[in-house]
Amino acid sequence: MAENIDAENKIVSETTMDITDKKCPNCAATVEYDPATLSMACPFCGYSRKLPSPEESKEVEELDFESAKLRQSLDWGTSKKSIVCKMCGAEAVYDEAMTAGNCPFCGSTSVMPVDNDENIMAPGGVVPFEIDRNKAEELFGRWLKGKIFAPNAAKQSCKAENFAGLYLPYWTYDSQTTSSYSARLGYEKKDSEGKVVRVDWRTCRGIYDEFIDDETVYASKKTTNPFIKAVSVFDFTKLRTYSPEFIAGFAAERYTVGLDEGWDTAKKQITPKIRRNITSQIKTKYKPDRIDKLNISTAFDKVTFKYILAPIWIANFQFNNKTYSLAVNGQNGKISGNAPVSPIKVIIAIAIVAVIIGIFLYLMNR
Repeated sequence: MAENIDAENKIVSETTMDITDKKCPNCAATVEYDPATLSMACPFCGYSRKLPSPEESKEVEELDFESAKLRQSLDWGTSKKSIVCKMCGAEAVYDEAMTAGNCPFCGSTSVMPVDNDENIMAPGGVVPFEIDRNKAEELFGRWLKGKIFAPNAAKQSCKAENFAGLYLPYWTYDSQTTSSYSARLGYEKKDSEGKVVRVDWRTCRGIYDEFIDDETVYASKKTTNPFIKAVSVFDFTKLRTYSPEFIAGFAAERYTVGLDEGWDTAKKQITPKIRRNITSQIKTKYKPDRIDKLNISTAFDKVTFKYILAPIWIANFQFNNKTYSLAVNGQNGKISGNAPVSPIKVIIAIAIVAVIIGIFLYLMNR
């Protein structure tokens, strides 16, 4: 009986080590997550182990919003350390064994270690990288060449520098919404020439129900890169249960937008969507010519949330002594950034438009 218990304990121990230890079983080098193959790979001996697919991975649990403080997890699975950048204020989380000489957000070397905060919960899910560094650099080249007002010299010579793969924090919220609304509906009366001579107004009231699924909020205040939010669109059907293996070799940012503040932001994002949907429903159902004084009151019930990490590549490039930034979605390759502009190309474009407008007006007045 004792032997059986020891055997079971050994199996549990080995399974836990398999999850948290990043050492290669062949050569003892550090293995890292490879987005190209969705596996853990050793760069020295070729060892590779594929991670569970979304179908094989356990479903990421939706946590009840009201009892969140009683259910938060603080264990990231491996020992972590944090650095904070003196220049941009961003904070990143690394494996304890990794070294960080520069900020992954702005490239500054003015970084310093900070104490870990035991009140920060660990993520429940991860959207793994599918775009590797080489692909991200390729996408950058295409993106820059597609900028019609960028100087030709920039398109030919600029290379992205300090491409950093980061797992950034997001809250996602689910909620059943019930909205009561009232509005004035206008029906136009026109004369024989089509001019509006009268508007008959009617009042309508109704109830609108909608389930909100995975309303996403970027959970960082310290990262001010405006292009991150522009590319923060992810396929959550590929979400995996959090494992430290997925962030091996990458930095991860801890959330600085709290759960309650994130929910306030989510409601602000949800409200205009509900308004648009109610407006569309009214138009379809009542077919008014005008909608006026639309008042909506929304109740949010059965609110649940997930705290997840999602992949972003961040880089910068220089042209004429000026630095430009960009962000690339590490799952689907969506890219956003700012690029240099050629004044000559802008002037030529304006001149062409002016000529086209002039020709059009000339033809109209003939």
